[in-house]
Amino acid sequence: MRDVYYDQLDGIIDELVTMTHQVQSAVRRASQALLEGDAEVAEDVISRDAEIDAERERIEERSFELLALQQPVAGDLRMLVAALRMVADLERMGDLSVHVAKVARLRVPGTAVPEAMVPTIARMAEVAQDMVGKVADIIAERDVDAAYALEQADEEMDSLRSSSFRKMLGDDWEHGVEPAVDIALLGRYYERIADHAVSLARRVVYLVTGQNPHMLDA
Repeated sequence: MRDVYYDQLDGIIDELVTMTHQVQSAVRRASQALLEGDAEVAEDVISRDAEIDAERERIEERSFELLALQQPVAGDLRMLVAALRMVADLERMGDLSVHVAKVARLRVPGTAVPEAMVPTIARMAEVAQDMVGKVADIIAERDVDAAYALEQADEEMDSLRSSSFRKMLGDDWEHGVEPAVDIALLGRYYERIADHAVSLARRVVYLVTGQNPHMLDA
């Protein structure tokens, strides 16, 4: 009976990894739609968000069932508590990908990103996608060292966001208000995806050690 219980716990971790890969795909394809002005890809990201939402519901239901039926303690309880918090972060990251896709769709047949801003936004998209991919590995391996190391990527994202603001507020900005609003929103979306990735990594630290990371609030 206990073997079945531990299989169920492991299954929840596997589903978290699956959900993280779904989010990574959403970030990648939303960024593709944004930079290429591809309305079809944007629509696909928007429609597939329901799959991410459904995955959250499945993980929550299974976690609550184990909490109710097994009354776990110690590490098992931490795992279920962490899982319930993780799915909220992952669902929000999916929502943020949808926001990126909607900006892309709004500007078709053009693109929302002026040519001068493409390198910055493309790098933000790359960092966000990479961070989500690393989170999947961190969850799967319960890798505390990698969880702490993810902070460095978040620092790059913050730097990129600051750079985008400097360019928008510079005297040589010639693209008008609408593109500036788009860039400000996109920067915020990618920054929040990165923030949620860091939050997920902290959950893994909590799961493994029982302690919240000291450098940032959980």
